[in-house]
Amino acid sequence: MTLATFVGVFLFTVICTGLLFILLGTVASLSDVPTTTKDNTVFHLELSGTLTERGADDVQTALLSRLSMSSSSIGLNDVLTAIDNAEQDSHIKGIYLDFGTLSASPASLNELRQALERFKSSGKFVIAYADYYTNGTYYLASTADKIFLNPKGMLELTGMSFSTIFFKSALDKLGVEMQVFKVGTFKSAVEPFTNTSMSAANRLQMETIVQSIWKQTCNAIAQCRHIEPAVIDRFANEGIFMQEPELAVQYGLIDSLLYRDNIKDALQTYVTENHHTIKLSQMKHIVPKQKYMADKIAVVYAVGSIDDESSLDGIKSEKLAKQLTDLSTDSMIKAVVLRINSPGGSAYGSEQLWHAAEVLKAKKPLVVSMGDYAASGGYYMACNADVIVAHPNTLTGSIGIFGLLPNTKPLTDKIGLSFDGVKTNKFSNLGTTSRPATEAEKLLIQRNIERGYALFVKRCADGRGLSVDSIKTIAEGRVWTGIDALQLGLVDTLGNLQTAITIAAQRAHLEADAYAIKTYPPKKGVMDQLQEIFGSNVLQTEWLKSNLGENYHYLRLLQQAQAMQGVQALMPFVCDIR
Repeated sequence: MTLATFVGVFLFTVICTGLLFILLGTVASLSDVPTTTKDNTVFHLELSGTLTERGADDVQTALLSRLSMSSSSIGLNDVLTAIDNAEQDSHIKGIYLDFGTLSASPASLNELRQALERFKSSGKFVIAYADYYTNGTYYLASTADKIFLNPKGMLELTGMSFSTIFFKSALDKLGVEMQVFKVGTFKSAVEPFTNTSMSAANRLQMETIVQSIWKQTCNAIAQCRHIEPAVIDRFANEGIFMQEPELAVQYGLIDSLLYRDNIKDALQTYVTENHHTIKLSQMKHIVPKQKYMADKIAVVYAVGSIDDESSLDGIKSEKLAKQLTDLSTDSMIKAVVLRINSPGGSAYGSEQLWHAAEVLKAKKPLVVSMGDYAASGGYYMACNADVIVAHPNTLTGSIGIFGLLPNTKPLTDKIGLSFDGVKTNKFSNLGTTSRPATEAEKLLIQRNIERGYALFVKRCADGRGLSVDSIKTIAEGRVWTGIDALQLGLVDTLGNLQTAITIAAQRAHLEADAYAIKTYPPKKGVMDQLQEIFGSNVLQTEWLKSNLGENYHYLRLLQQAQAMQGVQALMPFVCDIR
């Protein structure tokens, strides 16, 4: 064996051994023993990173954290469970909200805020502290009894904005033309590939959306802080957020300025000096005292794009459709709540999910709970439910479809590539990217898109008990907030996941507290989690997320465009509040 070979084998052995110890340490650190609390305890809720619909499984979270590759995501479901547990536990006296930089969509923030308000209404205290408040974190903090800010920190109440990236000029330089087939004036998912700026229709819908969400945000903050909403607009419009933090106190937005190490003194108003603290990782594992219930309501999570071939995450239509049809025959499941947080995706996959909902609804109550998004294909699978519940700032609708067909001939001409071949029929090589589509091919594809749109509109009309013409007037790919969707008849009521569960119980004739909640997909076992991590590109994806930050969204957009197959029912954007 040469020296180089020996060194290589030695280093490989060391790396593998290190990974093995990390893996064993990770598994050993996880415990299924329920958390117990002590009297005089404060729930220290740290909110930082990215708020996702459903928390990652424990092994994946812990392992990525130990490898310093975690994207610092926290699950909304975990936080809501922890807050509910803290409300019911007599040992927990209050919540200390400790904010970092939190990225979250408006509807998720709204649901989390409602949970904090419920906790506070139980008679327990909430205090909030941050070195730096963003629009989103201050929206949550405004529920607190007291809001504290670092004396050298910032309250960045700036208002909402929306922007998107356009690839057309870059594609032109490369020599790639995106041939577009769509139905819907507002169906702007294709604009990044065909435009260099927002269309007038897209600008109109986006301005409407951001103004609506900002108005809701201002009104909620103003109500809690006992000020007028105009005060918040003035704070944002005059750039006061960039001035001395003392001005935030004068405006009634902050109660006091103090350094982080003085927060213990602030807590003495509510608990004794020798109080205990408990973190989210423990709080979510407290087992509530409840007896076994034979009757169950299933909460099925449908999160992410539908049949996105570029990602392991998201909704796999075949798998979810089977889950829904299986639940239709499960005698212990008395009703189903379908929790949708999806911008859409494959039109074919959306139709399969619509059919599965139809099968399920024929046998037991089906209630949809909309999260941040239930748009395009996300609305397609929702429209057939008995009842649809949305947040005021859920983004939904986007009833329209499109298809993209790249033409790479200008690029291949530049680099000296040419293509030739034979075919048996006129349309044998329909869909090839090595040449522009012929007029006959374009007509064929466009007619297919229009048939798909007609079916989408009919599904919505039938599901909502409306005429096709009435759906067409609010379709055209336009995105609506939950408030607007309620007025238009696209949803039935405003509320959160618990609202949907309560409605499902009522429709199944179940008494309050006489049923249990069972979530799907079920949590994976340790070995399944490890197999998924090391048998896929999870590590690569998390590395990209941690290094690219918010720019990872643009990479995903390109990956999705490259992997798109068939007609798409997809919303054109995502919306975060920071």
